[in-house]
Amino acid sequence: MEKKKNTERNNKGGRPPKSTTDKLKYRVTVKLATPDYYTLKSRARSAGISASEYLRECFRKGYVRQRLTVEHSDYIRKLCGMANNLNQLAHKANAGGFDTAKLECRVQVARIEELLNHILL
Repeated sequence: MEKKKNTERNNKGGRPPKSTTDKLKYRVTVKLATPDYYTLKSRARSAGISASEYLRECFRKGYVRQRLTVEHSDYIRKLCGMANNLNQLAHKANAGGFDTAKLECRVQVARIEELLNHILL
């Protein structure tokens, strides 16, 4: 009889306990705009999982693009200005002939190449 009581204490029934790495013990609150919320709910529903599980999967398998640094933003702004200048030179070349804008175009192209090298390296 004592053995019967002893085995009852050891075998409680139910599923085995989760390991510490599988337990979900941290809660994170996220604020979403209405369209983002409904997009999340829709995608989770179409995947057949909860919104929480969908976000966890995105976190595990997804990636986030790094924001542009101030330096890169400045390079892009300069590049846009140079593109504008190049368009003006193209207009000038079409109106007055390519020979008048030839040197300016070469200088502008060299500046653009230099700036692109700064951005890419």
